Amino acid sequence: QVQLVESGGGLVQAGGSLRLSCAASGRLFSNYAMGWFRQAPGKEREFVAAISRSGDSTYYADTMKGRFTISRDNAKNTVYLQMNSLKSEDTCVYYCAADQVPIKLRLGRPDYWGQGTQVTVSS
Repeated sequence: QVQLVESGGGLVQAGGSLRLSCAASGRLFSNYAMGWFRQAPGKEREFVAAISRSGDSTYYADTMKGRFTISRDNAKNTVYLQMNSLKSEDTCVYYCAADQVPIKLRLGRPDYWGQGTQVTVSS
């Protein structure tokens, strides 16, 4: 069992930056690929970014590539999402996710989800 807790969400002005964190507990963090998803009211949850177990590989949705950066610190059991040049359409609940099978994570079918953190971008 893995527990994921997101933090760092809040209100930010368009064009600004925000850094989200996801703290994991329960099992060896380095065994899991990690990722971020987001969901706006009335819309389906969508993929944002993912990172491999070692951190060697990262993946991004096209709309976020170049603005968002995913990273991890296995010593701290934490994954991060740095968000720059934020737009009003980035206003969503952001969810952390984990799975030992990387493709399951990238396809939006991870074994574990966090509870989410709200990001609101004003314009």
